[in-house]
Amino acid sequence: MTDKYIEDQSFKAIDYTEKGIEKGEYENCTFTDCDLSGVDLSDISFMECEFTNCNLSNVKTKGTALKDVRFANCKLLGIIFSDCEEFLFSVDFADCQLDLASFYKLKLKSRTFKNCSLVDVDFGEADLTGAIFDNCDLSGAIFDRTILEKADFRTSINFSIDPEINRIKKAKFSMTGLIGLLGKYNIFVE
Repeated sequence: MTDKYIEDQSFKAIDYTEKGIEKGEYENCTFTDCDLSGVDLSDISFMECEFTNCNLSNVKTKGTALKDVRFANCKLLGIIFSDCEEFLFSVDFADCQLDLASFYKLKLKSRTFKNCSLVDVDFGEADLTGAIFDNCDLSGAIFDRTILEKADFRTSINFSIDPEINRIKKAKFSMTGLIGLLGKYNIFVE
């Protein structure tokens, strides 16, 4: 990583797909209406940054630091968040499309996913203790040996969670969401 340090800057309507983004540390910066799709973000640090209306689909994240980063109305298709730097990894998402992303083995305690599409997302072996899934579509999402204790799924749909291989103690589900816990038993609830 270079020693370049960028603080309190706003980046608007920039297309980074041709030249990429400058390597360094970004702190308290905002990115609005930017296209970063396919860009290599490896070894770049983002601290207390916000991305709004950005396309970050298929970015490379090897060693990328995301510390207290918020994404709003962003397209984040196929991102391998599990390649990011784990130390102080902290992200929240609102109105985002995260289909085909991977959070494999990440610690996501108390993180928020609000109004997000999480189709075919891999949460295998992740720690989602206290996470909030508010009005999210979890079709095909993978929960395999995932810690979901105290997680809130009450307003989310299309999830399939096997209580026998995931830790779900004190997790919250709505009555209509119970089918997502019973699917493997081929039970019909009406």
